[in-house]
Amino acid sequence: MSPTPARKRAPRRSTPLTVAMLAVLAYFLLPLCWLVIASTKSTQDLFNSFGLWFSNAPQLLTNIRATFAQDDHVFAHWLLNTVIYAGVSSLGAALLAAAGGYGFAKFRFRGDRVAFNLVLGAVMVPTTALAIPTYLLFAQAGLVNTPWAVILPSLVNPFGLYLMRIYAQDAVPDSLLEAARIDGAGEARIFFGIVLRLLGPGLVTVVLFTLVATWNNYFLPLIMLNDPDLYPVTVGLSSWAAQAQNGGAGSSSDMLALVVTGSMLSIVPLVVAFLLLQRYWQSGLAAGGVKQ
Repeated sequence: MSPTPARKRAPRRSTPLTVAMLAVLAYFLLPLCWLVIASTKSTQDLFNSFGLWFSNAPQLLTNIRATFAQDDHVFAHWLLNTVIYAGVSSLGAALLAAAGGYGFAKFRFRGDRVAFNLVLGAVMVPTTALAIPTYLLFAQAGLVNTPWAVILPSLVNPFGLYLMRIYAQDAVPDSLLEAARIDGAGEARIFFGIVLRLLGPGLVTVVLFTLVATWNNYFLPLIMLNDPDLYPVTVGLSSWAAQAQNGGAGSSSDMLALVVTGSMLSIVPLVVAFLLLQRYWQSGLAAGGVKQ
């Protein structure tokens, strides 16, 4: 007599949980929807039309052309600066986090637990609290108002180091390291030839986190940079917003639409990066959050 197949349970549905998830979804998507819709409006339509619907005469392409043409194409220069700052910082921070995380995971030395606890403590320190001391140090070194004033502080990522340490514990087998050492490979060759390949998903995760943090960083470039040609897009758009507020009814009052359009354009590279690297990002987070 064959056993009766087990009855499949129907998925349970919770109305309060569904409502809560819809509320969270609206909380995150409504500002994005407003930004996309507002970038199609003129300054006058921003105040005279409903915020979550298009105006009678959408002008997205006109706003985009005006944004790039404003102040002798300075927006494109700000965008290029942001790409350089965020790209160099994210790659450098990922490499340093991988080296530090691999060292903490696979090597034992005096004071390793204390040093790692200090790293965990650094995660809790807000970056704004370190901005003024960082500025004083960079002023003494003569690096203020240079790209390094934005890039070097962004290379330090305590959370990325913690994530890479947890990831390296399971992703890098000790037997593979011993076999490489027996074959005569040095530690540098092992790290760059073997370990970095195994830490790929974790590296992408750190790259994305650092990329977003550096791309959206406002306070550090604000106090470090005085030259408008070195501004990232966050500080540049803030200067445009100040001009729009102080311009009154003059020609600079139209800059409010340019600020909104520039804000929309500035998030497009981040969205593209997440869509392209989403698969690696999810696997890296799962490995960092679950320790076997």
